[in-house]
Amino acid sequence: MTEQENKPQEDLKPRPPYYDEKAEEKYEKEDEKNREKRDRDPLSTLAWALILIWAGLVFLASNLGWLDQIESTLPEGFEFIGWTNWSLIFLGAGVIVFIEALIRTFVPAYRSSTGGSFFLAAIFLGIGLSGIFGWELVWPFVLIALGLSTLASALFRKRQ
Repeated sequence: MTEQENKPQEDLKPRPPYYDEKAEEKYEKEDEKNREKRDRDPLSTLAWALILIWAGLVFLASNLGWLDQIESTLPEGFEFIGWTNWSLIFLGAGVIVFIEALIRTFVPAYRSSTGGSFFLAAIFLGIGLSGIFGWELVWPFVLIALGLSTLASALFRKRQ
């Protein structure tokens, strides 16, 4: 038997992590870099703030009866399957996230990975549109949009 096997279990506790000043400085620099990046890039904060404002406006319009007025003024023969607050909120959120992804794609100051944003936009738009037109009609378009966003992300990444 080895010496460690003979020791009681209390002695086998893990040692505290080794403190390394260089590693600590490295982590501090990374944190500062991330903080600077977040401070320079208010785009995602703006997008999520707009989504919250949009959701509040939809609920306010619903509570005031404005959505019912819009539905009654639609042309004859043009009827939505399920005009709900949540479908409008998801639809607006999808549009906002899609615009954010387009800005990140084409404006160099805000450029970053957009694959996830396009994916989230397609999901939000799909949920929103499925509540209005029906999921059977919308889901093929969601799949096409996800495929196109993946393709565009791959092609754009190659050019950089």
